[in-house]
Order: sequence, then structure tokens, then C-alpha cells
Amino acid sequence: MTKAPPQGSGFNFQWEPLRKILELERSKGYGDTAVIGGLDSYLRRWVSEAASEMRSLTGQRAVASKLMKCNYASLSRGKRQEWLERTLSWLAQIDGPAAEGQKPRTLTKRQSPRPPHEPGRDLSSAITSIKGISSALASKFQKLGVETIRDLLYFFPRRHNDFAHIVPVAELELGEYQTIVATVWEASAKIIGKNMPCTEAIVGDETGNVRVVWFRNPYLAKTLKVNQKVVISGRVNIFKGQMVFESPEYELLESQELIHTGRLVPVYPSTEGLNLRRVRRLVKDTVDYWAPRLQDFLPQSLRSRLGLVELSQAIQQAHYPDSEAMKNTARRRLAFDELFLMQLGVMERKRQWHEGQQSHSFKAEHQIIQTFIDSLPFTLTGAQSRSLKEIVADLEQPRPMGRLLQGEVGSGKTVVATTALLLTVANGFQAAFMAPTEILAEQHFKTVCQLLGGNNQPLGEEKPFWTYVSSWSQPLVVGLLVGSLKKKDKEELHRRIANGAVDIVIGTHALIQEEVDFQRLGLVVVDEQHRFGVMQRAALREKGISPHLLVMTATPIPRTLALTLYGDLDISVIDELPPGRQRVTTKSLVSHERGRAYRFIPKEIARGHQAFIICPLIDESEAVEARAANQEYKRLCQQVFPDLKERMGLLHGRMKPQEKEKVMRRFRKGELDILVATPVVEVGIDVPNATVMLVEGADRFGLSQLHQFRGRVGRGSEKSYCILLADYPSEEAQERMALMERVHDGFLLAEEDLKLRGPGEFFGTRQSGIPDLRMARLSDVALLELARKEAEGLLQSDPDLKQPQHNLLAQELAREKEKRVVVAESN
Repeated sequence: MTKAPPQGSGFNFQWEPLRKILELERSKGYGDTAVIGGLDSYLRRWVSEAASEMRSLTGQRAVASKLMKCNYASLSRGKRQEWLERTLSWLAQIDGPAAEGQKPRTLTKRQSPRPPHEPGRDLSSAITSIKGISSALASKFQKLGVETIRDLLYFFPRRHNDFAHIVPVAELELGEYQTIVATVWEASAKIIGKNMPCTEAIVGDETGNVRVVWFRNPYLAKTLKVNQKVVISGRVNIFKGQMVFESPEYELLESQELIHTGRLVPVYPSTEGLNLRRVRRLVKDTVDYWAPRLQDFLPQSLRSRLGLVELSQAIQQAHYPDSEAMKNTARRRLAFDELFLMQLGVMERKRQWHEGQQSHSFKAEHQIIQTFIDSLPFTLTGAQSRSLKEIVADLEQPRPMGRLLQGEVGSGKTVVATTALLLTVANGFQAAFMAPTEILAEQHFKTVCQLLGGNNQPLGEEKPFWTYVSSWSQPLVVGLLVGSLKKKDKEELHRRIANGAVDIVIGTHALIQEEVDFQRLGLVVVDEQHRFGVMQRAALREKGISPHLLVMTATPIPRTLALTLYGDLDISVIDELPPGRQRVTTKSLVSHERGRAYRFIPKEIARGHQAFIICPLIDESEAVEARAANQEYKRLCQQVFPDLKERMGLLHGRMKPQEKEKVMRRFRKGELDILVATPVVEVGIDVPNATVMLVEGADRFGLSQLHQFRGRVGRGSEKSYCILLADYPSEEAQERMALMERVHDGFLLAEEDLKLRGPGEFFGTRQSGIPDLRMARLSDVALLELARKEAEGLLQSDPDLKQPQHNLLAQELAREKEKRVVVAESN
């Protein structure tokens, strides 16, 4: 420690470091976190080093004695506060402004955080109001979703590097994250290797010395001064037989809180132009000032009952945790907030949908339903019958149905939905069926017509957009409304829908266009729900007077995710496949085995079958090593399957809708043998003749998505195959592909997907109008169920959150709701 100036100077320099540490401890809430190793250790070291300067100063020796006897760590938080305030008062008396004519002491930014913003700003203010954030820097933050001060508080790290393990130089171990506190003996800018500039330093402590190199940072040599104390955190490697820190984090050891070293150090999401050290500094200043000013929106009674820390402490500890335990405590509080607000939101939507509106109760025409079921060329599975019973029971209620029908590809969701369509028409109402693509809408149109009436009225070329189904006592009219219809045909169909001449309308987003009016809409069916935003779903609902709603998805959804995404809907699950459904044989291969797959595909085509080849990218990228559809299509045509190049097609998301529809239609009709595509086909066409699904870069996809790809084949009676190809799969990727080989249950795979990958971008989280989870994990089943239970209890006692203790919660919920609307509208 730097020695105090001679007696007569007031010892201001000597006492100032101690005062700063004590004030920092106070600002951190008396948690014994101001210095590494705790305050007791710091006090003993400080008194020992300062003892020689106080021998003749009775007042100062008395304070030193009290410092040595403190035993701060054993005190309660309240006792710590009393002791610390008393000690600061003593310091002020001993070394106050009057001492030796000193000027009044001015606090620096490090000692007491001053507002890092312009006066009059609040949490909703733009981050440009924070000192140090220019408009140019703000635009970089904006790419990461950070626009306001509140956003920056909730801009949580992706992870923390554990630099808390401080060791002497002599005890450094290879490959481990470690921290040393050392003295700089020398530092200079150098050129190493092939003209690579760097800073090289020799640092050490009483146990030894070690070399430190910062590559591509020659300017650091000007910062590091000889005999200066520095904290170094990073991994140690061996270079030319000697230990060396390579580009570690560093921090000058001053009387301030460590940010980049010596603790759990945050690693934030980044984008080009954002320096991580700068981000840490800005976030730290903002959190220090603004987190204590956050009002906690959770009622005190709820926090106490669940053992949740206060919001301000959770925010601080999420960024700069004092320990791994405090980091987990903070995550639990913030994760609960996310799930609790989410559950309140979906329950509010459910209540408004069920209780705020009266719907038409349908009469369960059991004779009609049974006649329809008896006409089918197959028997409904138990899961189909159970789901149908739940749907019919909902349709009989005077409140609008809101139900999710969940079942993987081929489980028979469309048959169940068609029964609901028929029941709607039998009660004198119209029904709408919305699909995400034209080709899928056409498939549903064809399937529904066949299910309801066989082929009594084949689709004609002249009027391909509507047809009669005449097998019932009163013929049904089914219409197909898609964007590619000619203007004249579209207008005619609009008129027929408006005057009630069309009973069932199947279509795409065209159904929610302003010019589409229904005479008496009673049921809305939405297929592949996650492909539509909440706003689109609401727009279709508004086409009628509180119509019933049935949404469907072929993506297996774990219960946790279903409650999170679809908490406003009741859920029916078709968890068994119809008898005779082909199990797709799945095989994973690595790069040198690619020839086996290429030899197998022509054999299947020679048997009259078709094949998909999926590529993860559209175009090649320098940043990502993965096969791209454009280049792969050319290579396959020219080098691998030259005899089949005339019967190969290419499909990717950058193509115009008309081009995509044309390619998909040709493949479905059998005019193409091989379709090279990006994941755009994950939800797509039903091609019973396709028996091979080859997935390139299979290690880049999650289990649920791979299962969706696999579901594109095996739709017919022929044996089908799914081949998973990966060039350099990681250990985790190999585990995923091995699971695909042996597990065929989509729900089990979805659960495993969550365990292996965490929440990630599990489909449509954004498109569902729900913000990305920052702290909660979809594997937090117990926490989600706790949040759901608390939300239910709260809304039962105060459904409109009008009680005074819920004012802040109502405001926070309104803010989250607005955020969901913005996200949904942006998709």
C-alpha cells in the first residue's frame, strides 16, 4: 500500500482509501462485498500497513483498534450498518475538512454514484441520456434490443466468467480461469510473429513472476506503469516452456470496485462496434445508480411467502453477483417475474375471451357427427376421439372456445378439425380455416372436400376456388381464398362469403384482409399456430361476433412451453398415430459417408419415389461452415445427379411467394424427383410419394426441428428414410442425432430438446407475441407452475388488479403487454 505523506498534511491521503471502501460497502447494502476476501481481511491488512504512521496519534490508534476488533462478517446486516456509520463518523472527525486547513472533501464518481444521465430523465428515457453513450453507440445497442435505461438494466449477461479464484503466481495452473494480484515490473509494446503488435508485461508477487501478452493491443503499454498494482484474470498457457497469460482481462488495483477481474465477471451479448469492457463500465454505472431507484412491482406479501429477493438487489446481482449463490438467487427472482407476468397476461387474455364475450352455443348434432365418422375409411384413434369430445363440449358453451389441438404430423388433426367445421355449418354458421402457405391451404381444401363428400364434385379448372359437397341433405360450399387468385375470382368469392353462400372458407393470410366479410362466422381454425402472430389471430377473430377458436400445431410442445406460449388456451393432445402409419428409419452419417446417401437416393427414385435434401443456409457464408442451398443445388445438378438435373427443384425463403408455390406444386404433382430446400419445408407440403429426407448440417438443428423434417416423409404406404448428415458434429450434436435414430415420439424428443439446448429459439417465441425469455428457462417446470398458481390466486382475489398493493404490478403488466404488441406487430 502507498505510504501516507508526512505528518502535518492531515493524513487525508492515508485515510481516503479506507473511507472509499467503507462508502462502497454502504452503497452495496452491507453485504460484505466491497472488497475481495471480505472487509475483515481488508481492515487487518490496512491497519497493519498503516500502524507505523499512527503510533503517536492517540485518536487514530483508537479507531485502528476498533477496526481490528470489528469481526464484520459475523454481524447482522443491521449491526453492520450501525458499525459502519459509526466508523465513518469517526473518520470524519479525525480527518475532517478542518484538519490542517484542508478543503472540504469532494466525492468522486467511484465513491458515490452520481446520476449518469441528464436531469429530468427516468427509466423510459433513451440510453443517450446516459453519460458516455452517443447516438452512434446507441445505434449499436439498439441492434441488441437496448433502447431505454430500463432496457439496459434488463440487458443481462449471457454468462459470467469466474475470475473470483485469486491465487499466488506460484500456484497458477494451466488451463484454469484464475486471478492474480501483482505488481507491474515492466511493460512495453512489441511486434511478434508476422507483424502482430502486442503489449508484453512481466508482473509478479512475493511468490514469483509471470509473463502477460495482450495481442493486437500495443497501446496498453502506455497504461501499465512500473510498480503499479494490477489484477489479471484469465487462462494460463505454456509458451516456449514458460507460463503466460494470453490476452487476459486486466484492471488497475485502485480503491474502487473491480469490474473486469477478481470476481464473477459478466459477458454480455455483443455486436460489431461494442467493446465488452466499455459495455461493462456503462452497465455497471447504470445499474449502480438506477437499480436502487427501481420500484418493486411484486407485492411484499408475495415476495416474503416465496422467499424472493427485492428487485433492485436481483438486478444488481444478475449483472455483478457477489457469489454463484447470489447469482442463482437473482436469477430465480427475475425468472419468476418473467413467468408470473407472462401467466398474468395469458390468463387475462383467456378471461377476456371467455368472460368478456358471449358466443353462440352450438347444438351437438350427434347424428351428423356419427354419420361423418362412419363415412371415414378408417377408425378414429382414442386420442382423436378424446380431443373431438373436448372440442364439441366447448362448442356447446355460450362462451367462445379457445383451444389448442396439438398432435404431430400424421396424427389426424385435420379429421378432428373437419368434424368441428361440419358441426359449425350444421348449426347455421360459417367456418374459416387459415393455413400459413398457399400450398398448405390447397392441401387442406382438397382434404376437407374429400373427407366431407368424397369426390362428388371434382375441382374444375374454371372455378378452382370453390366447390359443392353434395353428400349431405343440404349441399355444403367450400371456398379457397388465397392471394394468387385473379382479382375477378377473388371479388366473386368475397361476395359469396359476405352473403353467406360459402359455408367453409379455407385460405391463407388473405382471410384477414379488410375486404373479407363473413355473414355469420362461428368458428375459426388456425393451422400451424406458431406461423401466425397474435395480431393476425386476433384479426381473424374479429371477422365474426365472438367466434369459437381452434388452433392447431404439428410441433410437439412440452407442457412447460405449452403453458408459456398458450396459457390462454385449453389444450387437447393427439398423442398417438393412426394404425399403419410408417415409422421412418433414421440414420446419422458423417462427411466421409455422404456417398452412401448419394447412392441410395437414385435407387429410391428408380422405384418411383421422391426425395428432399435440406440445407441449413441459402447462400454460403464465411462466418458459418454449413452447406448452402444455392451452391448445393448447383453441385448436385452438375456433379452428383447430372442425370436427374432436369427433375430437381430449389426452394428457399428468399424466393418470391409465387416462385415458391410453383416449385412446391411441381414437387407435389411428381414433376420433380428431388427438392433441394432450406428449412422452409419444415411446415409444408404433404407428398405421400416422398420416401427420403436427407438433412445436411443436421448438427445445426434441434431435435424438434429434425423431427419436423422427418415428418415430411413416411406419409404414404412405402417404407421411408431420414438421413442426418453432419461434417464435424460436436459431442452434443452426436447425442442429438443418436436420439433421433432411436426415439420416434415427438413429445419425448421435444422434452429432450429442452434438456440439451435450453430455451433457445424454440419455434415462434417471438411470433407468438411473447418477448424472448431473458432469465427463465423452459426447463423451469416447478417455477412456471408456481408462477401459474400465484397468478391464478391473485386474479381470483383481484381480477382487475385494482387494489392499492397491486398498482405497480398493474403498471408492469401493462408495460409487458405493450411490449408483446410491439413484438407481434413487428413480425
